[in-house]
Amino acid sequence: MVRGLDDARTLIDIGLEEASHLLVASCLQAFLRELPKSLTHLDIARLLCSPQGRERLDVSGNASFALYYFLSYVAMEQDMRSNTTVMLLERLNEFAEQPWQKQLALHQLGCVMLQRGEFEEAQEWYEAAVAEAHVYSLAGEARAKYKRGHKYAAYKLMNSVVGDYDEPAGWMYQERSLYCVGKEKLADLQAATELDPTMTFPYKYRACTLLEEDNAESAVAEISKVVGFKMATDCLELRAWFYLALEQCELAVQDVRAILTLDPTYMMFHGRMHGEQLIELLRGQVRQWDMADCWMQLYDRWSVVDDIGSLAVVQQMLAREPGNSSLRFRQSLLLLRLNCQKAAMRSLRCARNSSLHEHERLVYEGWILYDSGHREEALAKAQQSIGLQRSFEAFFLKAYALGDSSLDTDSSLSVVQLLEHANSCASDNLRKGQAYNNMGSTYVDCNMLDEAAECYGIALNIKHTRAHQGLARVHFLKNRKKAAFEEMTKLVQIATNSASAYEKRSEYGERDAARSDLDTATLLDPTRTYPYRYRAAVLMDEGKEEEAIAELSGAIAFKPDLQLLHLRAAFFDSMGDSESALRDCEAALCLDPTHGDTLELYSKASTKAGTETES
Repeated sequence: MVRGLDDARTLIDIGLEEASHLLVASCLQAFLRELPKSLTHLDIARLLCSPQGRERLDVSGNASFALYYFLSYVAMEQDMRSNTTVMLLERLNEFAEQPWQKQLALHQLGCVMLQRGEFEEAQEWYEAAVAEAHVYSLAGEARAKYKRGHKYAAYKLMNSVVGDYDEPAGWMYQERSLYCVGKEKLADLQAATELDPTMTFPYKYRACTLLEEDNAESAVAEISKVVGFKMATDCLELRAWFYLALEQCELAVQDVRAILTLDPTYMMFHGRMHGEQLIELLRGQVRQWDMADCWMQLYDRWSVVDDIGSLAVVQQMLAREPGNSSLRFRQSLLLLRLNCQKAAMRSLRCARNSSLHEHERLVYEGWILYDSGHREEALAKAQQSIGLQRSFEAFFLKAYALGDSSLDTDSSLSVVQLLEHANSCASDNLRKGQAYNNMGSTYVDCNMLDEAAECYGIALNIKHTRAHQGLARVHFLKNRKKAAFEEMTKLVQIATNSASAYEKRSEYGERDAARSDLDTATLLDPTRTYPYRYRAAVLMDEGKEEEAIAELSGAIAFKPDLQLLHLRAAFFDSMGDSESALRDCEAALCLDPTHGDTLELYSKASTKAGTETES
């Protein structure tokens, strides 16, 4: 009955008047599908945002904390300062029953009021959250006090927070640093980075300080530490300004193009200039490329594993051909490689919407389905596309989706055949190299190592540099560990800032070399968890139990990862600390309730804890 947004707008009142739970649910579903656009309709906004609308939805049994959490999240993503956002958060607070729900709703209201410049109200919301035992809201309370002119009160509050905890968190030092100066400020920021290297503000402050000291190159190096593992638009903008200070306009424009890829509406220079304007202003300072030059640049940057450079080139090509769906698709692939899922999905949808051919559109729809977890539907789209026209991308999608499961040898070889079909179709070496690389991986899974080596060799011949990693694996499986290490060294020498390359090379080196590579990987990307797990395991083998726990705890403090929690639980269990083991198992199972190893460990630790209680 509800076929779209217009139907939903017409029928929602009838459903509410008749207390038709299913009809109201169908209308809400239509509203949710069209978010955030649907919130711009006054009748929908009135129903979802007003107290009266909430009551009507509640009476019909269709209102909940989860609904308003989702709506408020979308609204905050669109505009934190809007009245819509405030009203949705107020409704969220009304539905909060559990302590954590109250903490979340009150804290979010504080954040929104702070953004709106309503500092007194922000402070009140934060204080209410603190009263509900939400420690992080103390940071918001301090910021609100500072904005109201009470700088010492803000410092005093955060100083007491740092002093109250035996093991303060990184954010506590960062927040205290906002209210002090000089060496004390830098010391707090350094402590913040050591405890949580993923926070961007300390890097930005240190970089700006270095620039003020006329050390622009060191400023670039400092901010690049963040860009290496987090594609943050504000950090890219800062680096672009640093490059301009160094008169390196090509690199500045590259970063601006990367920013526009992540957020086409991004305004630079404190919101006063669009990125395209800056590019136009610098037009006379940078080389101008035609499309042929751009393809050459893209090929060169891809071959040296320069993902940001590749992204910038594609953005430049799209400025010339904004309706080119193939370029939009390549843009989405690069964004996925850089862990920018939201921007990647936006590019993929643009590719689908701008496609002029049905067989191409089906491929892009297939990737959207695949990236959304609908593998079978993605396979069906690929097959439909092949039925209309044989193409590289259709065969590649089918092979990729089919290969993403546990396959027997025959099924794996059918994946290879699909990739061979893909490479028989028209495409360029950038995509063909990826196909040969995937072919090599499939052969390795079938233990057909010679065939895998041949595929990796072909990929390398057409400059698919990442194939060094696959070839290293082949060497290792042939018991040629030294050759594997040397092969990965070739990749490390090309991709000098690739944490994954150092991490992978560590698998083929001796213990000291492995440790050195993993330490480098952590410096380049502190969010990668394998180095922490390796170092902790080595410490545990050496009988240094407390140090092993500390290694894992340091990472868990800023990244509560499933594998990290599981390993720490296993360590606690081996040390006879069943209570801590159970706590970590429960935390890990919150992330993945089906994780078999953790379920087994949880059962084991529960039995031990029960036995200890009885005795």
